[in-house]
Amino acid sequence: MIGLVVVSHSEQAAQGIAEVAAEMAEEVTIEPVGGNGDSGIGTVPDDIENALTTADDGDGCVVLVDLGSAVMNADVAIEMSDVEAVIADGPVLEGAVNAAIAATGPNATLESVREQAEAARDIDKL
Repeated sequence: MIGLVVVSHSEQAAQGIAEVAAEMAEEVTIEPVGGNGDSGIGTVPDDIENALTTADDGDGCVVLVDLGSAVMNADVAIEMSDVEAVIADGPVLEGAVNAAIAATGPNATLESVREQAEAARDIDKL
């Protein structure tokens, strides 16, 4: 099954987003990662790489990121990792929910899960 990694500058935000997404698809492995490793705001490539390893069961991972350097550090982590992973270019919370649901499909692939995460950009809230 495709795993998910939620990367946020805030560890608490990453955990909250993963918690919400897991409510929709509890069988999907969703690894939250965030913060600078010293209880501060930021992201760390080594921590993201570890999350990729934890979330992967052999089918790969879709990475959802919040902003700015989270994208850059996720790219670095993917390059350092042996896990096949892609970054979704979509809103992190809505994208994580969409991706989690898509990952439960019997024919889910990295690309199909990423597409569903990115489709969250088009969700109207009002």
